[in-house]
Amino acid sequence: MNICFTKMQGLGNDFIVLEDFANALSLTAGQIRRLADRRLGIGCDQLLLLQASDLQQAAVRYRIFNADGGEVEQCGNGLRCIARYLYDRGLHDDTTLLVETAAGIVRAELLADGQVKVAMGIPVFRAEAIPLSVAELHNPVAIALADGGDEVTAMVLSLGNPHAVLSVADTASAEVERLGTAIQRHGLFPAGVNVGFMQVIDRQRIRLRVYERGVGETLACGTGACAATIAGILNGDLDNEVTVTLQGGDLQVSWQGEGEPVWMIGPAIEVYTGQIAI
Repeated sequence: MNICFTKMQGLGNDFIVLEDFANALSLTAGQIRRLADRRLGIGCDQLLLLQASDLQQAAVRYRIFNADGGEVEQCGNGLRCIARYLYDRGLHDDTTLLVETAAGIVRAELLADGQVKVAMGIPVFRAEAIPLSVAELHNPVAIALADGGDEVTAMVLSLGNPHAVLSVADTASAEVERLGTAIQRHGLFPAGVNVGFMQVIDRQRIRLRVYERGVGETLACGTGACAATIAGILNGDLDNEVTVTLQGGDLQVSWQGEGEPVWMIGPAIEVYTGQIAI
């Protein structure tokens, strides 16, 4: 079977976008891994599947699959790309839209300068919602690692998907793969976790590297950028509006405090379209 696809990216965090508005396409984890393979398939960090939503207020439902074939709840860079995709194809004629995800309804707005602004929801700090293997969350969390006895401290939260944010002196020298892998496998996180390595430059700017569940290190992670900003604000290190510099470029993130949604602004670019046999 041949399927049509669109390749998109947000700061180098890249996606395969598939339309399935009849809700009829059933991809196996193996098929997703092959499509995501950068040598044998198209190549992507995540595959985004667009489906019809049963919710009247939502323009579309979209499902998110990591490169390892596992389905996840939320993706900020992917949301911006979905908004751009729908508007550019005339599938939604308003520059503001609501989208259904596994984490709930999220809002996106296409700005006049071509950037896309998205509301990533209200951060959650409940252990069962992240989820954690303990009954209660007390930030910051000390995490003892099995690979040599290291102990790291992280701010832990959910933005529809789980995040652990570590403060580091220098992102360039941070042991992202080793620590990211060890933290993801830690028993505290039964569903895994996205691990952010944050360097505070000043009160309005941070540098960030993110080791994602089911992907590894990515050039950019929208929910990771939001989680790091929230962690820095709660630590007292950051103001409410922050520029997050990832390896793929900059995102603008703002958060006004507990109980408020976090907002993110960044680019969404279509790379190419094509067909592939699965």
